[in-house]
Amino acid sequence: MIDFYYWPTPNGWKVSIMLEECGLEYRVVPVNIGKGDQFKPEFLAISPNNRMPAIVDHDEPVEVGSGPMAIFESGAILLHLAEKTGRFAPTDRRGRKEMMEWLFWQVGNLGPMAGQLSHFVNYAQGEHPYSHQRYANEYNRCLGVLERRLEGREFILGEYSIADMASWPWVLISKPLGQELDEFPNVARWRGAVRDRPAVRRGVDLGKELRRAAPPSDEERKILFNQTATTGRG
Repeated sequence: MIDFYYWPTPNGWKVSIMLEECGLEYRVVPVNIGKGDQFKPEFLAISPNNRMPAIVDHDEPVEVGSGPMAIFESGAILLHLAEKTGRFAPTDRRGRKEMMEWLFWQVGNLGPMAGQLSHFVNYAQGEHPYSHQRYANEYNRCLGVLERRLEGREFILGEYSIADMASWPWVLISKPLGQELDEFPNVARWRGAVRDRPAVRRGVDLGKELRRAAPPSDEERKILFNQTATTGRG
């Protein structure tokens, strides 16, 4: 059994999709990021960065002096689940090298740029033209990188893999972020191909009743965005 600490966001969807693709048994533990669940001490013990998703894998052997295996950061979780199941990851050296490149590209480029753009589209109060344009341009640039990679390939590595699961949620939301995919036909085709997988649909639908239905309150903004090293919640 895997405890899955989750909230329905693109980062959460990466792992929910992998769990569904692998058919693994898991239990959802909601982490309401608008209410500050990510700062509770019991979650900090699992995820030192105060961010979901995280998992606790009770199927892994328990070492002396330690409990079940806790893993934080979506990329690390995807790698763990791929190794655990032997699925959705190449095993040859060159294939694994490319998988690591594109997984790290997502966690270091596509995800952060889309996340910052989302902040200025959906959360930042007032006008921030420079910041909005800065991240819109970077998101567009990342889509261009992905467009070139998908030329002549069905999926990022050729075969469907955790590289696709990591990147796809941040492309799924391109239209709400103000980026149409007309100039990226390879990306548009790929987005549709991944979306049509039944496990992907189940992963994205997980906890859909928890999704935000209104703009965040001032208190939620404070919890989400004003925390520092010394204040925790801001």
